[in-house]
Amino acid sequence: APILTLALTSTEVPLSTLDEIGETTLAQRLSMVGGVAQVLVYGAQKYAVRIELDPGQLATRGIALEDVATAIANQNVNMPTGVLWGPKQALTVQATGQLSDAQQFRDVIVAYRNGAPVHLDELGQITNDVQNNKTASWYDGERSIVLAVQRQPGTNTVDVANRVKAAIQRLQVEVPPTVKVSTLYDRSATIRASVDDVTFTLELTLALVVMVIFLFLRNASATIIPSLALPMSIIGTFSVMFLLHYSLDNLSLMALTLAVGFVVDDAIVMLENIVRHLEMGKTKLQAAIDGAAEVGFTILSMTFSLAAVFIPFLFMGGIIGRLFHEFAVTIGVAILVSGFVSLTLTPMLSSRFLRSEHNREHGRFYHATEQFFDWWLDVYERSLAWVMRHRRATLVFSFATLVVTGWLFWAIPKGLFPTDDTGQLLATTEAAEGISFDALTQRQQQVAAEVARDPDVRSVTSSVGTTPAANQGQLTIDLKPIGDRHRSAEQIARDITARVQNVPDIAVFVQNPPAISIGGLASKSLYQYTLQSGNMGQLDSTARVLETRLRQSPLVSDVTSDLLINNPQVTVEIDREQAGQLGVSAAEIENTLYDAFGQRQVSTIYTSTNEYWVVMELMPEYQSDVDALGKLWVRSSRGPLVPLSTVAHFTNSVGPVTVNHSGQLPSATISFNLAPGVSLGTALNAVKAQAAQVLPATVAGSFTGIAQAFVDTQQGLLVLLILSIFVIYVILGVLYESFIHPVTILTGLPFAAFGALSTLWLFRLDLDIYGFVGVIMLIGIVEKNAIMMIDFAIEAQRESGKTPAAAILEAASVRFRPIMMTTMAALMGAIPIAVGWGAGASTRRPLGVAVVGGLAFSQLVTLYVTPVFYTYLDELQTWFSRRRADDAEGARLAEAAIGD
Repeated sequence: APILTLALTSTEVPLSTLDEIGETTLAQRLSMVGGVAQVLVYGAQKYAVRIELDPGQLATRGIALEDVATAIANQNVNMPTGVLWGPKQALTVQATGQLSDAQQFRDVIVAYRNGAPVHLDELGQITNDVQNNKTASWYDGERSIVLAVQRQPGTNTVDVANRVKAAIQRLQVEVPPTVKVSTLYDRSATIRASVDDVTFTLELTLALVVMVIFLFLRNASATIIPSLALPMSIIGTFSVMFLLHYSLDNLSLMALTLAVGFVVDDAIVMLENIVRHLEMGKTKLQAAIDGAAEVGFTILSMTFSLAAVFIPFLFMGGIIGRLFHEFAVTIGVAILVSGFVSLTLTPMLSSRFLRSEHNREHGRFYHATEQFFDWWLDVYERSLAWVMRHRRATLVFSFATLVVTGWLFWAIPKGLFPTDDTGQLLATTEAAEGISFDALTQRQQQVAAEVARDPDVRSVTSSVGTTPAANQGQLTIDLKPIGDRHRSAEQIARDITARVQNVPDIAVFVQNPPAISIGGLASKSLYQYTLQSGNMGQLDSTARVLETRLRQSPLVSDVTSDLLINNPQVTVEIDREQAGQLGVSAAEIENTLYDAFGQRQVSTIYTSTNEYWVVMELMPEYQSDVDALGKLWVRSSRGPLVPLSTVAHFTNSVGPVTVNHSGQLPSATISFNLAPGVSLGTALNAVKAQAAQVLPATVAGSFTGIAQAFVDTQQGLLVLLILSIFVIYVILGVLYESFIHPVTILTGLPFAAFGALSTLWLFRLDLDIYGFVGVIMLIGIVEKNAIMMIDFAIEAQRESGKTPAAAILEAASVRFRPIMMTTMAALMGAIPIAVGWGAGASTRRPLGVAVVGGLAFSQLVTLYVTPVFYTYLDELQTWFSRRRADDAEGARLAEAAIGD
């Protein structure tokens, strides 16, 4: 996709001159700017000499179209002519065989009749024109030339766009003052706005997380110490990104924003434990040493397990792997750096600057918050004790949640990417097959005028003759900045679709293009289903039936196809017997038809900087109907001219405009949009069901483009989820040297998934790629809380010999404050993304909503469920241990008996 689109307009400069400025002065010069791959020119109106002939004058003089083409080619030449080598001087021989403009071509002698020359201007009219006068482009109602700048892969869009705009400023002095260079579309503007929005979100998240730390600790030095983990983690991440040549884009910034919420988790756990030891009366140094030693393994487990969530992203292929590779690396590095900072910098700063709040006078705020927290902890301890007395009911509730989560995962609407607002809409217009160029131009301008009346539209670029189908046109609709309008791009697209229905005899398909384009053929609607068959008749009929049935479905809209097979045509049926008797070949007949109606290039004008066509055809009034064919004469091999009607018959019929191919087979692509409120997954299932009822065995059908990417992605995401859970289980198993404890830690995952899916459902958001990434992130975030409790409980059982129930109850009580702090910090990191505002906010919102919903629900539930599962699984582990011990004892006794 282009990163910058320019329009050249002028009311005083001819279109051919405007095209020359666009192709040479701008396109060629801009293509040399660093980072630019190429500059495409649309609506080109390249200079040409157009020769329009009168068939009556040709017939009167006995001149065939072939004779005219031969005479022009012979009279307009540019050949090397050699050098005169004299005794003292060499002279280059230069002949004036090259003609340059219409005036010079008018004097070309085509033939001699009755001893008098027949000049070219006697046979028709010769004008300075353009190569293809059946294409046109307008910008805000004025004829224009459009330049689209494409960047090289791997380059920075904003940087390249800045260099291109600087080059345009320098080149402006070479452009005539009457030529206006306007920017139609600037991709860097939306990127800047989106990056600025994410940057603000990052800054807001930083402030919210620091506020959470202060509210829990109520100590300035205690707040500053874990807060330093934030800039250290971000700086360390930037260093790795620089070494890996990553750019600062929406995904990497979103990764940093999310990381802000939980990179402080390790520092909070470390600091809170040191504070607890400090309040026991220990010195700052001793409290730092003992506190760090006590939770060092916990932090190590939390860091590695959370970073491990993103390992499967690195090995995923397809669209997921390409999109989220940098995301996974960025957030993984931030987590690892934060773990290192928490194990080193945080204890050191605590040993130097931390102050104990024990036995100190405090203000009302401190006492009020401390009383609130004590009450909160008391409520939790009493409610947890009640839950522990009803463990079976808790177990039933957990399994019920697991079942509901599975149903939600199956039933929730699914999508690929959320709709984004890039500030640009694309539209395709389609008139009846066989419509004339002039009629299409009139309808196209009416549509463009209607679109331009929308108050949120900044400019409209319109073109016809730029697509393979002669009955179609294109519109590029540039919207006002998001802050200057009150509607989203989706709403504007729907309103424009309703508005242009007033224009007669033309259909308009408006689409909001996705921020990421994924393959597929260019189509009038966003999603595609392609049919393939070697049998053209079967393909056509099947495509018609399927298109009709999809038009009746309430789940899809704007259903259309690229099947254009009813284009009016005239079939010239050659009477080969008659033609053979008169000495007229089939090749002569088709060449004559091409000379008359094909805008044939019969010669070339060469200049020092470019080359231009000499185009020949009949005069426009002889290209309007079938009767014009009867006025043509063809050259016989025996000499005289023969009327075309003598050797051929003309019949009206219909035929295809184009025949598309996919995978080397003829194909027909049916495109469609989603009906309002319908998810992509639901729509694709409906299309697939209809196709299964219609398609015969000789026709194959499959989704293409974005639709195919969605189908592939759904399978890949499920594998990614399973791999993430497996990787975390393996890492926790290695760290704890146990098969059971990792299961205990992971028991909170269904609750996190339930919270995420139900929140997405509540806010009517699809489970798309970003939402799914949010669910996977929850795996790492939620298990951190379980690690804090279980690690403490295991240590309490080992050192104090407590029962599992007593150990986990003490762990839940002691770890309640850091668990709540880390959870609130993670929530504060995700809430700005979930609320979302500004450019690109709709894209990130599902991820934020999934994280907020999953954290909020899972935090409430796992504080109670994890202790219950800990006791059950500890009993299971004890039973396995006894079973192994009994088996070992039995084997020992058996060996002893055999020995006796």
